[in-house]
Amino acid sequence: MQVSGQIAEIQPPPITEVKSWLAGRTFPAEKPLIDLCQAVPSYPPPAELVGFLKNSLDDPLTFKYSPDEGLPEVRKELCNWYQRHYHGAPKPQQLCLTIGASQAFWLAITSLCQPGDEVIVQLPAYFDHPMGLQALGIKPIYAPFDPEGGGQPDLETIAALISPKTKAILLVTPSNPTGAVIPPAQINAFFELAQAHHISLILDETYNAFIGSSPHQLFNRPDWTDHFIQIASFGKTFALTGLRCGALIAAEKYIQQALKIQDSMVVCQPRPTQLALKFGCQYLDEWVADNAAIMKQRHDCFKSDFLAAKTNFKLTASGSFFAWVQHPWENLTGRQAAKRMVDEANLICLPGETFGPRLEPYLRLSFGNIETGEIAGVIERFQQV
Repeated sequence: MQVSGQIAEIQPPPITEVKSWLAGRTFPAEKPLIDLCQAVPSYPPPAELVGFLKNSLDDPLTFKYSPDEGLPEVRKELCNWYQRHYHGAPKPQQLCLTIGASQAFWLAITSLCQPGDEVIVQLPAYFDHPMGLQALGIKPIYAPFDPEGGGQPDLETIAALISPKTKAILLVTPSNPTGAVIPPAQINAFFELAQAHHISLILDETYNAFIGSSPHQLFNRPDWTDHFIQIASFGKTFALTGLRCGALIAAEKYIQQALKIQDSMVVCQPRPTQLALKFGCQYLDEWVADNAAIMKQRHDCFKSDFLAAKTNFKLTASGSFFAWVQHPWENLTGRQAAKRMVDEANLICLPGETFGPRLEPYLRLSFGNIETGEIAGVIERFQQV
């Protein structure tokens, strides 16, 4: 059977690839496997949300289709959530509920671009973004990673990459994989850059609930709909990663075009996911804030202990769920370095080059699924190699 050459050139799913290295291996009780590979919250959804979902299974409507864009009452509650957390909000007709942020990204790109177009992507890039662009025949134009910049995108560098083929600037904040948070003033400057060139600013804000403040003020601008598209996820926010809970937010006319793809791709976000999202928006602000504080404590502990420890690794950037470290082996690629960590430290993490070209010196660590009390043991593993 022949496979599209365009698809064959895409890298394999990085987390699947790394976890395949564990096949047939066992790890001793005195040195168990430490998983810093996938950004999954270590905590489950709250019991009241789980109970609510259990009760919803008695309602036959739970198993029915919803409108392509999602149930009106869910979209209304989500807009209320935005008003509380961004102090500005889209209207219900300006959003479409999706199967995670990844599907929202595909809706955004397929509605905006066609093969041969270009999208500027800041390195290191969340790996699903370049993979999706490549699959669609859209060229990612990479803004280089500056280790001295702490993972922040540079306005002048990105401005210089804009060409007649550019359709969008794609940024992730907080960054996956560096954890860096783009300040609101800088986000506004990127919006105005996109506006000046009649292109779109696409923000993937999967980890927006873990910033501790309003991420930006774009929704307060009367002209935000002209050049801004948000990719949203609530899987980390409400610990619903397995339910795939996301949203696409853009101008109403843009959403109407995206619904053509939505209908042919998935029809609608599953109702149980929508019900969980509505419950979370209505009742879980305090629970989310408490977990954001836990994650901040976990990050701060990891950062301070890692910097204080004597290791051969360099912490280049960190924040939210992530740390972006430079490994010490100049003759090894990121994949080879990550495999060495499995072999010598019983620890899995992601190779830097899975996040874009020329990033072989780096590894991504995700400490979302380890407890604060485990961090000292994690750092010991880095001291042992």
